Amino acid sequence: MPVHQSYLTLSSVAIRAFRKKIYYYYRQHGRNLPWRKTTNPYHILVSEVMLQQTQVERVLQKYPLFIAAFPDFMSLAAARLREILQIWQGMGYNRRALFLKKIAEHVVEDYNGRLPETTAELMAFPGIGKNTAASIVAFAFNQPVTFIETNIRSVFIHCFFQGQTDVHDRELLPLVRQTLDTRNPREWYNALMDYGAMLKKSLPNPSRKSAHYQRQGTFAGSNRQVRGIVIRIITERPLITESSLIKRLNIPVQKIKDTLNQLQKEGFLKRSGNRLSIP
Repeated sequence: MPVHQSYLTLSSVAIRAFRKKIYYYYRQHGRNLPWRKTTNPYHILVSEVMLQQTQVERVLQKYPLFIAAFPDFMSLAAARLREILQIWQGMGYNRRALFLKKIAEHVVEDYNGRLPETTAELMAFPGIGKNTAASIVAFAFNQPVTFIETNIRSVFIHCFFQGQTDVHDRELLPLVRQTLDTRNPREWYNALMDYGAMLKKSLPNPSRKSAHYQRQGTFAGSNRQVRGIVIRIITERPLITESSLIKRLNIPVQKIKDTLNQLQKEGFLKRSGNRLSIP
C-alpha cells in the first residue's frame, strides 16, 4: 500500500488493511517482554529510558535487576548514585542512570511519588524528549498520543514509502496519527514495534531510508568508552586517587583529566583532595 509523500490521507479501507496486517503478525509473533506485563508507570519509565539507544536483549538482562534493587520512585530517589551505577554497568550511556535518579527525586518531591500523565510534564524531566514522553504516556496510561521511534519508523517507511529515500519524520507522523488504534494505543504500539523489529531482521534496515538515520560512531577509543571505563573503575574502587586511576589506564593523561572534569560537572563525580568517588 505505498503512497506518495504528497498524499498523506489514507482511506478507511487502507487503514483497516494496515492494522489487520500489523495485528495479525503481533498475534502470531508478539514478543514476551516483562515491561509489557505491567502498567506500573515507574516500571515503564525505567524500561523506556533503558531502551533509548540500547538493544532489547541487553535491557532484558538489566531491567529485572534494576527493578529488584529499586522497586519504586522512593527507593530510587533515596539510593546513592554509586549503587545505581553498579546495577547499570554494561548498559552504556550512564547519563541515563543519573537522569533516572533525578527524575525519581523530582517525582517524590514535587508529585507525591506519582508520575505525571502528560507529555508536557514528562518532557520537563531530564533525559526525556518528546518521543520518550509520548511512549511513556501511551504504555503507562494507554493514552492515544502520536510518536515515532526506530521500529515504528521502519514500519511506515517500508509500508508507505517503498523506493524512496531521505524520508522525514514529518511525512510519517500524519500516517502514524491516522492509523493509531485509539481504542488501545498500548497494544497498537507494541504491535508496531514488533513488526518493525521483524523487518529489521528480515530486510535491509528500512530506517536507513530515513532522513534521520545516523550510523553509530566507532565505540573503541571514543569519549563514551573512556567515560564508561572511568565510571566503572571509580564505582568499583571508591576513593581511588586520580594518579592511581591514570596509571591503570592506557589512555592519554589529558583525555582522562578532561573526562574527570566533565563527569564532575555533570554530577557523576566527587573530589576529596586527590581522591575520586561517585556520590
